[in-house]
Amino acid sequence: MRVCCGDCLLDIRWLILPAWARRSPRVAEVLPLLYLHGLSSSDFGPALTQFLGTSHGLSAATITRLTKDWQDAATTFNKRSLAGTDYVYCWVDGIHLKVRLEQDKVCLLVMIGVRADGTKELIALDDGHRESTESSLDLLRGCKRRGMAAPVLAVGDGALGFWSAVREVFPETREQRCWWHKIGNVLNALPKSAQPGAKKALAEIWNAEDKDHAQAAANVFAADYGTKWPKAAAKITDDLDVLLAFYDYDYPAEHWIHLRTTNPIESTFATVRLRQRVTKGPGSRAAGVAMAFKLIESAQTRWRAVNAPHLVALVRAGAVFKNGKLIERPDESEGGDQQVA
Repeated sequence: MRVCCGDCLLDIRWLILPAWARRSPRVAEVLPLLYLHGLSSSDFGPALTQFLGTSHGLSAATITRLTKDWQDAATTFNKRSLAGTDYVYCWVDGIHLKVRLEQDKVCLLVMIGVRADGTKELIALDDGHRESTESSLDLLRGCKRRGMAAPVLAVGDGALGFWSAVREVFPETREQRCWWHKIGNVLNALPKSAQPGAKKALAEIWNAEDKDHAQAAANVFAADYGTKWPKAAAKITDDLDVLLAFYDYDYPAEHWIHLRTTNPIESTFATVRLRQRVTKGPGSRAAGVAMAFKLIESAQTRWRAVNAPHLVALVRAGAVFKNGKLIERPDESEGGDQQVA
């Protein structure tokens, strides 16, 4: 983004900075946000002179040093101990970023978790080169070596090599396929004329009131679309168990909305994609990882806890839920099936 005149500068600031940062007096917060949201490093001097009345310390070299600091911070983050943190749920996805100075793309393997207190937190971010089993194995083995316990449930796209890796490293972790990715895959296998109706029919499955109704809606979808478009119908029927895992007896209804998709990753990386569209991608793989890390670090301070956060610890402890309602607490299991009022 080039700065053309003083009058435009205020408009640029109000467009690219979130509301909370517009009021921040700390330049240390404003600098990375301006850069990460698309302002070229060569524009910092004239732009921030208008904002602050001085260009001291606002050169392109300052931003270069910042990016180096972010790379070091990302490296340190991926070496920290995980022994003291319990991640009950986790979302995983591969995010592709174009790199200007290289032929291939960066594939960032991202894991975001839900702690026992219900808060969301970045677990790991690594340059996997591709969404392969090998890259996922490296990531998960590293997390386990640093003390990470097996999550109860992992949510991700079915195309990831992650699933083969998690079965090897954390075999007790259950699998939930992402409905956001699955809907896109199904619609791509249908003609445009059939897509609106199919989208509504799919919503009847993932948004059903319980697992029985979801399975019934899946049968209707298969009957309506399987004859003409068997590949589209098979994408649902073949993966139905892992698509409906969030309805199982282990998860409260309050958490279903969080467990159906990898939305925490998708929504966070919308900002990363904005930055790479403006600048045509980071200049190197290391810069791409650092850019994504810094944006996530900034974003996670504003992430909301999951609904009913007090139930997350019960999920870890093995509580039983029927149709999303708690029916048996962990300490009641030895005394029989005791109902919870």
